[in-house]
Amino acid sequence: MQSFRKLYRSRRPISQTNTIDGAKRNVSAHYDLSNDFFGTFLDPGLNYSAALFDESGKTSTLAEAQDTKIRRMLDRAGVDEGSRVLEIGTGWGDLALHAARRGATVHSVTLSREQADLARKRIAAEGLQESVSIEIMDYRQLTGSYDAVVSVEMIEAVGAEYWDEYMRTVHDRLAPGGRAVIQAIHMDHRRMLLTADAATWITTYIFPGGLIPSVRALHESALRAGLRPGMQRNFGPDYAKTLRLWDDAFLAAVATGTVGELGFGTEFQRAWHFYLCYCQAGFAAGYIDVGQLEYRRRPDEEPVNAP
Repeated sequence: MQSFRKLYRSRRPISQTNTIDGAKRNVSAHYDLSNDFFGTFLDPGLNYSAALFDESGKTSTLAEAQDTKIRRMLDRAGVDEGSRVLEIGTGWGDLALHAARRGATVHSVTLSREQADLARKRIAAEGLQESVSIEIMDYRQLTGSYDAVVSVEMIEAVGAEYWDEYMRTVHDRLAPGGRAVIQAIHMDHRRMLLTADAATWITTYIFPGGLIPSVRALHESALRAGLRPGMQRNFGPDYAKTLRLWDDAFLAAVATGTVGELGFGTEFQRAWHFYLCYCQAGFAAGYIDVGQLEYRRRPDEEPVNAP
């Protein structure tokens, strides 16, 4: 039945294409809603991505599970004292803070002014300005060489026509022998091909320009860029739990009037509740998954000259 979708589905508009200017518009439409709004349902670290609950085999709070997710990413990327780290997609700065506390120096880029402003304040509050720099910059404009590249659920905003360019950027910014760890929401490859150009409810109302890749598509782009795929750890059920906890917190904030006081009316509140439940169902049913994917640059390669 998937094959018949093209006969009736709407195609996503050209305006959502993730050119450098288009990506700024698409990111701002979602992530610049309000830092205070996202704070109504996220953990204290403001992590807007899947938490990892089952790493230790014990019951964890959402905040603890988010710390576990970040710790595992940094461990896999080899981030330690003296590491030079590039983060593509700052969020609100929690991963950069974790890396800086290890003694790493971090260059983090984002297209969200709201996120950048708050992340800088958090970094300054811990006195880590010398260790962490945050720039409002597209990943395609990056230069320099890094021991590790990390990116948490940013690849979904790249767009299929730019996956090769994204992976070339990761390759070129990694020093020879360096490692990248990308946390990515992903789906079955055939299902992705059949739905890639569809204007869905999510891309229309929540994430303009968004597209969930398949692991196969990412690996193929990585190989074309000269990267070698390594470890893969999927934890979709953990994302279903993360989304349930976000939705519980969001509904509690709605009930107390906090969300309304921030300027988000009843229609928006219903849409956001539906979005969180919609995504929770996708992960719980296995229609979509999330994983941490490792890529390596060969140690015998010459570094890419960068201005």
